[in-house]
Amino acid sequence: MNPQWRSFLESAQGHFDGNSTELLNFGDAAGELQAARQQTVVVPLTHLALIEATGEDAKAFLHSQFTSDINHLGANQVQHAGWCTAKGRMQASFLAWRQNERYLLALSADLQEASQKRLQMFVLRSKVRLATLTDSTIMLGLAGPQAEEALAESGLPCPASPMITDQQGEITVMRLDGTRFAVLAPASAGEALWQKVVGKARPAGTAAWRWLDIQAAYPLVTLATKEEFVPQMADFEKIGGVSFHKGCYPGQEVVARTQYLGKVKRHLFRLTSQQALKAGDVLHSPDNPDQSCGMVMTAAPSPAGGYEALAVVQSNFSANVRLGSLDGPPVQAAAVNP
Repeated sequence: MNPQWRSFLESAQGHFDGNSTELLNFGDAAGELQAARQQTVVVPLTHLALIEATGEDAKAFLHSQFTSDINHLGANQVQHAGWCTAKGRMQASFLAWRQNERYLLALSADLQEASQKRLQMFVLRSKVRLATLTDSTIMLGLAGPQAEEALAESGLPCPASPMITDQQGEITVMRLDGTRFAVLAPASAGEALWQKVVGKARPAGTAAWRWLDIQAAYPLVTLATKEEFVPQMADFEKIGGVSFHKGCYPGQEVVARTQYLGKVKRHLFRLTSQQALKAGDVLHSPDNPDQSCGMVMTAAPSPAGGYEALAVVQSNFSANVRLGSLDGPPVQAAAVNP
């Protein structure tokens, strides 16, 4: 994370969790959550990192590593992509898009260093250069009924469709869904951009964006859930994150066999709980005492009180889920894609 950007956010009343990149709030965590539900918010996406892949072999290299079809990723298109182990378990998930001949990959910040280092191991003689842009680029999340107006008043373009980017000079705007956008800008432009956007959007911490991710059913892999899930367990194929028509990639045989044999018993669920939830929390069911029945992927406090989360849960035990142990507090689970 760019240290000047962090210092600026702190001067704007942003509170971080110690030395981590987790931006807790701007002084009113509860009010920020309510604003995320009803108003327009701007959230520094400090929990994400950015990797750039360039070189004449960049497209072929990424296509050979990821679960999605990078070969047919059009200019300014965005798609979900997973990166699996040989056993088909997701070790990272990305938002991937192309700008001219370079490829950009947004992922959980706690996976960036290890993921980039491991990707580099597979480059071998390919003409590919991987670079970290996290220190030179800032990312803002913008969400709510006035998000498009905030972009317009900031002199920024508004992509017409989800999973499309548009550019204004060195600034890129990505529409994630109907009312959510990600804005990427050089770190040197961060302060000026922030001052423009906050005229229409209330600053909010990372928890507000995670809550919005939960509403959008966006399954982000983090360090706490690394190598825990086959893509279909997180319904990753339902958001375009898996191609079953491309060539080989790490774990491809496992992913394909899982799909065509129809043996996926675990899927993505939304959880509600009065107890605090966090990524990596293990779930159990008294109806299945021999093993756990799921794991939390991402969680946040709820504007309605309590907590909400996305979790991978074994479907036939979802009616009786407990947090942490067989006699732990009950958790309500509802299938994202029933």
